[in-house]
Amino acid sequence: MQRAVRWLAVALPPLLFIAGVVLLWEFWVREREVAEYLVPRPSAVWEALQGDPGRYAVAARESLTAALGGLVVASVGAFALAVLMAHSRLLERALYPTALMIKVMPVVAVYPLFAIWFGFGIWPKVAIAALITFFPMLVNALIGLRSVDPAALDFMRSMHASRWDLLWRLRLPSSLPYVFAALRISVPLSLIGAVVAEFLSGSSGMGQLILIANGDFDTPALFGAIVVLAVLGVALTAIVAAVEHRVLFWHESTLGV
Repeated sequence: MQRAVRWLAVALPPLLFIAGVVLLWEFWVREREVAEYLVPRPSAVWEALQGDPGRYAVAARESLTAALGGLVVASVGAFALAVLMAHSRLLERALYPTALMIKVMPVVAVYPLFAIWFGFGIWPKVAIAALITFFPMLVNALIGLRSVDPAALDFMRSMHASRWDLLWRLRLPSSLPYVFAALRISVPLSLIGAVVAEFLSGSSGMGQLILIANGDFDTPALFGAIVVLAVLGVALTAIVAAVEHRVLFWHESTLGV
C-alpha cells in the first residue's frame, strides 16, 4: 500500500497537469474555431487513434523494434569500449576523438551509406538509432568506470586483486548509476533515431505514418502519432527508472524515491 501511495504521489501531478493542458487546448480550439488542419482538437486526435488503433500499433511496433535494437547494439559496444578505455589512457586518447566524430556526424548524411550497406529493411534504422545513442553511453560508462573510491581501489590492489576482480567487484558497481543515467537519455534518443530513419527511407513505422498524415493534411492522425511516440518514450523511461530503483537500491540517487 505504501508503495502504491508513493508511486501515485509521483504520477498524479504530471497526469493532472497534462489533463489541464488537454482541457485548455480543447476549449481554446473550440472557442477560436481554429481550422482542424492547423491545430486539431484533442477529441479529434482521440478519434483518430480510436478509428484505426491497429495501424498505430503496427507502426509503433516497427519503430520500437528498431529503436531497442539500436539501443542494445550501442550500449553493448559503448560499454565494451569504455572498459578498454578505462584501463588505458593511451587507448582513450586514440579512440575518443573518433567517438566524438561519430557523435557530431549528421544522420542525414550517413543514412544513404547505411541503406547501401544494410538495404532498406530494419537494419539501417537500427544503425541510425545506435549511432545516436552510442556517445552518451560511452561517456557515462567511462566516467562511471573511473569513479571508484580511491581507498577501496588501494585496498583491493593491496590484496593483489586481478583486473577482472577490480572490474567486476569495484568498477562495474561504481559505473551503474552513470549507465542508468545514460539509458534515461538514450532511450528517447533511440526512438528519435528510428523515426528519423523512417523519414529518410519511407519504410514502415511511425515515421512513415507521420509522413503520410502530413501529405494528406490529416493533422489529427499526425498528432496521434506524436502522442503514441510520447507515450512510448515515457513508458520506456519509466521502465528504466523502475529497474534502476530495483538494482541501485543501495545508491543515494534512489534513496527516498
